[in-house]
Amino acid sequence: QVPLVESGGGLVQTGGSLTLSCAASGIIFSSATMGWYRQAPGKPRESVASITGVFTTNYRDSVKGRFTISRDNAKKMVYLQMNSLKPEDTAVYYCRGAVGGLNYWGQGTQVTVSS
Repeated sequence: QVPLVESGGGLVQTGGSLTLSCAASGIIFSSATMGWYRQAPGKPRESVASITGVFTTNYRDSVKGRFTISRDNAKKMVYLQMNSLKPEDTAVYYCRGAVGGLNYWGQGTQVTVSS
């Protein structure tokens, strides 16, 4: 059973919006710090946003004011609302869950922003 499954990626024009979703299973979701990461070709994976079990959020500077992370503990879902997308946001986006000293990763979803 795959613990994290992302969806919602796709192709969008500059200035457009996308919402990524991550469905969790088999983990103690309510206690987990959930995060979104991304990796562009030839670049290291980087943190985009995170949200703790008490809903404290953190964002990388380049997405502040444009991206919003949220979670629904009842549904075991985490979301990333992405607005005002830029070509430099193009990457594979991964969902990560950290709980009990363990890290879980999804398989990734491609986001492509055309100029």
